[in-house]
Amino acid sequence: MSHQSDLISSDINAYLAQHERKELLRFLTCGNVDDGKSTLIGRLLHDSKMIYEDQLAAVQADSAKSGTTGAGKIDLALLVDGLQAEREQGITIDVAYRYFSTSTRKFIIADTPGHEQYTRNMATGASTCDLAIILIDARYGVQTQTKRHSFIASLLGIQHIIVAINKMDLVEYSETKFEQIKADYLDFVKTLDLHDILFIPMSALDGDNVVNPSENMSWYKGKPLMEALNTIEIANDRNFTDARFPVQYVNRPNLDFRGFCGTVAAGIFKKGDKITALPSGKSSTIKSIVTYDGEIEQAFSPMAVTLTLDDEIDISRGDMIIGTQALAPIVADKFKAHIVWMDEQSLNIGKQYAIKLATRSVFGSVSLIHHRIDVNTLEHHDANALQLNEIGLCTVFVNAPVVFDNYKTHKGTGSFIVIDRLTNSTVGAGMIIGTDDNEDLQPVSVEERAARFSQIATSINLTGENSVEMAYQLERKLFDNGHACTILETANNVLIGAINHAGLIALCVNTNAGFTPICFDTDSQTFDDIYVTLKAQKVIY
Repeated sequence: MSHQSDLISSDINAYLAQHERKELLRFLTCGNVDDGKSTLIGRLLHDSKMIYEDQLAAVQADSAKSGTTGAGKIDLALLVDGLQAEREQGITIDVAYRYFSTSTRKFIIADTPGHEQYTRNMATGASTCDLAIILIDARYGVQTQTKRHSFIASLLGIQHIIVAINKMDLVEYSETKFEQIKADYLDFVKTLDLHDILFIPMSALDGDNVVNPSENMSWYKGKPLMEALNTIEIANDRNFTDARFPVQYVNRPNLDFRGFCGTVAAGIFKKGDKITALPSGKSSTIKSIVTYDGEIEQAFSPMAVTLTLDDEIDISRGDMIIGTQALAPIVADKFKAHIVWMDEQSLNIGKQYAIKLATRSVFGSVSLIHHRIDVNTLEHHDANALQLNEIGLCTVFVNAPVVFDNYKTHKGTGSFIVIDRLTNSTVGAGMIIGTDDNEDLQPVSVEERAARFSQIATSINLTGENSVEMAYQLERKLFDNGHACTILETANNVLIGAINHAGLIALCVNTNAGFTPICFDTDSQTFDDIYVTLKAQKVIY
């Protein structure tokens, strides 16, 4: 019986305490379609004895039916590709998270899609990871999607990369082939911010160099994958120098206690430390650091704690507490950031969104798209909008000053999400690179005004006996759906032109002004007819 098994049987609390103290490593697998990502994860789970007997029996039965892996071999990918649609198509669609542990570490694996149309899913899976395993099919070498996933890993600040050159059994375990792929990959990543890169030749299907060293590749003197995962250094990846504490909640259960709850995003806070609250700039001293189990002397990332202060300074949800010795974050109402767009509706310049940065939520818009990045070639292209799965460098304006850092040095306070104001769904994710106070202000364009209200500024003339009633009904419907319009019962060309120039829709009633608006006869057309026509003609969208 192993030491762990013995401990479980004799003292379960001691075992759980030991397990809790293990270091957690989050990593993702990514690569081209059919490079073997799900098979690799299945092999890790299988060879580390993290599969229940009934799970293994079910996978064995499914493997025998499908016959995709050859006689007598288990299709370990079925352990991960759990969605019916994924099994039918033989691909990974959504991010699948799996958990396993060894005697020294706990692991959370994100199995991310390889298809280009699921770039947003891959970015979501990568956002919390310490390490990325990029799989390459040994038969084909570095592919377009290899480059795309490496770029996204670099963009999201992943510190450690393992390049798993898989299916070595299909190239006769060739060392020459392995070295050629290694050279090609290193040549590509010269332009990327990737530093700690490890190359491992393997066969996930047969288990070569996954958990145990491969007898077929004696020329490889490095560590197998499991040993590399167990030993790679991640303790110093977090920023423990610049103390950051975004305030999530102000806890005031009674008159004698006022604490600020949140999760330490970076750095170390100690009892007695001088602190500064931003954006107000007021200072105080940490009186106590409180947790569920009682007071502690210090807190560091990613601990969730409550701070109490010596002084009754004004701090609210969304503010940030920093250490006085820390490199100060930036406080501004605009910043530059890379944005990964995740919605079917495009990101348009000038359109208002909710921006959530750490614990602070504000409204804002993209005022300028500097360029769109082709994630396959890394080329920069001019763009006035970002479509689903596209990535662009943008300038973001918000309606109130926010506290932020460069994402490369502070992930927790340098990232944000973009939320659609009407649907409340997350439509984008951003990584801040800083602010440019010298950037020239651009005049507000017609396109920006259109994007702000999701409409084309135009004039609509309603005629007929019900025109006034219909105009007010239409105004209410447009307003409730986020559009901007106004009713003109008396109009002339100058007034209508000014309203359109402001980006508004002018609802004119029985006007004879000398312009050519969109006309509707309320005696023959219903309200629904008019609204549907405006949608069909893309006046509103």
